[in-house]
Amino acid sequence: MGMWFVPLSLLLRASGHDALRPYAFAASALAAFVSPLMFGAVADRHVSPVRVLRWLAGGTGGMILLTSWFLAAGVGSIWAWMMILGVALAMAPTFGLTTAVVLSQLRDSGREFGPMRAMATVGWMVGCWLTSAFGADGSLRSGYFCGWAWLGLSVFTWLLPEVPPPAVEAGGGWKAWLGWDALGLLRDRDHRVMYVTASLFSVSLAGLYPYTPPHLQDLGFVRLSAWMSLAQVTEVLALLMLGGVLTRWRLKWTVVMGLVLGALRLGLCAWDRVVPVLVGVALHGVAFACVMITTQVYVAERVDAIWRARAQALLTLMTSGLGSLVGYLACGGWFACSHWIGGEWRWTWFWGGWAVWTLGVLLYFLKAYRGRGHGLCRPSSREREVSACAPMLVASVRPLRFQ
Repeated sequence: MGMWFVPLSLLLRASGHDALRPYAFAASALAAFVSPLMFGAVADRHVSPVRVLRWLAGGTGGMILLTSWFLAAGVGSIWAWMMILGVALAMAPTFGLTTAVVLSQLRDSGREFGPMRAMATVGWMVGCWLTSAFGADGSLRSGYFCGWAWLGLSVFTWLLPEVPPPAVEAGGGWKAWLGWDALGLLRDRDHRVMYVTASLFSVSLAGLYPYTPPHLQDLGFVRLSAWMSLAQVTEVLALLMLGGVLTRWRLKWTVVMGLVLGALRLGLCAWDRVVPVLVGVALHGVAFACVMITTQVYVAERVDAIWRARAQALLTLMTSGLGSLVGYLACGGWFACSHWIGGEWRWTWFWGGWAVWTLGVLLYFLKAYRGRGHGLCRPSSREREVSACAPMLVASVRPLRFQ
């Protein structure tokens, strides 16, 4: 994923599609409205999530290689966007499916998921470093490297243990087949607040990869993918400590800390100086872990195993889908307004506006979250019976202090 999202902005510039930048990133958000829940429902009801991940990783790799070839051939903007959308449709469900596979193997997700999730961040960092090491920043070669890496992931899934889908009642109508029955999980107030907070936070996160590399470039940096990996260095450190934090702190204050750090990092970027911007990029990793990864653990602890893939897919829809779609489009519009209003101070206006947004998300969470939830869903008698017999249950994990 790091080899695709981080260099994508520069890749579009190199292929003459710089104006396509906000719409190219928005394609991943559009895809998150459709494919994560649908493939999550397949993994929950019909096929092992490992097999679904295998198909999608192979499809993603093939689409990225094809897209890179089309861009090299000088394809028009409409066709370029359609190809990028195809990549997004295949890639969007993979993160939620991977999370579901990992969580199904853990006995204590509160303690164990943070270090396991850190490995994903290490992979993101390695992707950035390889892109810069081979001089592929701003080159179509980054797309070819990325495509082969995804095909390698597809092959690697043959080494993973199979995770059989839970046996659930047949039927459920078209909503169940498409995964839209997972929207019923939002009926509980506290769980709805957690999902909405993560979604709103994703709006401001959307500015990181489309606009931080050009900002660093304006400040005189080269090998931008490697510099951007500062965010992942701090994210790994935060993830390694997250298990201990969640067993000692109330979940509410972990999320609050993440939102405060998120606003601070945007404020530092608004300073528009080399050191503050680098510190802001580094703080992104800590803020991301405290808010987004804590929300994933929350979902894993509070959702019955029969909803595992759909619950994570719903989180992907609301963050990578709704939140990122609004964020990418809003960032494009706000950047244009900032350039018109601020002139040479456009970066100060741009990042400062998103700092204010994040403070608003913090106020919403403090006011709305109560910490008195009683579970995300009430499964049928058949589903409860199956859950009681399943070998690995998220519901059996020792509960964290979710207040």
